[in-house]
Amino acid sequence: MTTPTPLKGLKILEIGHSIAAPYAAMILGGMGAEVIKLENPGAGDYARGWGPPFSAGTATIFQAMNRGKQGITADLKNPSQREKILALIQSEIDVVIHNLKPGALDKLGLGPAALLAIKPSLIYCNLGAFGNRGPLKDLPGYDPLMQAFGGLMSMLGEDGRPPVRVSVSIMDLATGMWSAIGIMAAHIERLSTGMGGVVDTSLFETSCAWMSIPLASYLASGQLPARAGSGVKEIVPYQAYETTDGYIMVASGNDGLFQRLCGALGRADLAEDPRYRLNAGRVEHREALIAQLSATFASDSVAAWMQKLQAVGVPAGPVQTLDQVVAHPQTAAMGMLTASPDGSFRTVGLPLSFDGARPPVLGVAPGLGEHDAAVLGKPGAG
Repeated sequence: MTTPTPLKGLKILEIGHSIAAPYAAMILGGMGAEVIKLENPGAGDYARGWGPPFSAGTATIFQAMNRGKQGITADLKNPSQREKILALIQSEIDVVIHNLKPGALDKLGLGPAALLAIKPSLIYCNLGAFGNRGPLKDLPGYDPLMQAFGGLMSMLGEDGRPPVRVSVSIMDLATGMWSAIGIMAAHIERLSTGMGGVVDTSLFETSCAWMSIPLASYLASGQLPARAGSGVKEIVPYQAYETTDGYIMVASGNDGLFQRLCGALGRADLAEDPRYRLNAGRVEHREALIAQLSATFASDSVAAWMQKLQAVGVPAGPVQTLDQVVAHPQTAAMGMLTASPDGSFRTVGLPLSFDGARPPVLGVAPGLGEHDAAVLGKPGAG
């Protein structure tokens, strides 16, 4: 089977750092686009130093976000180096994506208005913090800030305890995904019109999108959601329960599944209780029902409950640690973990396949200025 490269022929210049813009470019590169990563010739992308751990000579975080790219350096404040980048864009680049401070590239003549004036077919993606307008548009932003500012942290954890955040940088990663989606949509439009344009997205917009359901609920009810730990406000039982040797996540998303759950637990009394027959009643009497279920689950192991729940088709799964995820046969069967061609770096593959084939990792992340000579025709990274 041939390597899936649906975006082959698309050439991207990433002027990015940290996670969001590099992840967007990595997604597109994983699907066949050629990605050139531009960094400052000094320290380069901040993420190069975000370790330990380190892999293939640089921070593992940097490897995960920048694999398979070409790397060049230029001081954009230096007129002669800036002209080389401008010439590269004019002659070769289809897409520019950046997550620098608002207005930083405009001051250098590399903003969307200037570049589209000389190359109307260019797609230009601004990946910002708070968005391109409003009172906060010029402020910087990082993932934890947006988890807080967008309301997500107000819902995480349990009432009476300090707020917590999702430890994975979901605002950065999802904004990278939205950027990739927007770029691909603009690319499809350009195929018929020949014209490019500007794609705008931001961490704040992503934080609002993550909160679509809670915000809709609040707009309808005027009530702020209570923090529900591993559960959700609108569905019961739909959370993790402690067993004798770990936790099990149970997702009884409808009344029929609740009946099956009660049968598997040997709790026909709960299934017959009129308070619990419909989800609305289970939500109303959440505390009493969860207390009953918690006591039952605490009487046996994860494996024992998994066997019983799977036998009746109740969605459930163990709360796994990362070593368990890596070792699980489902992870192997799906080919989710993949290695660079030289074997020096293992990571997670793109979570999609084309005609049954997952795009491979095409290479490790570039060294700082590694492709200066090949791309810009200059020696070294100076």
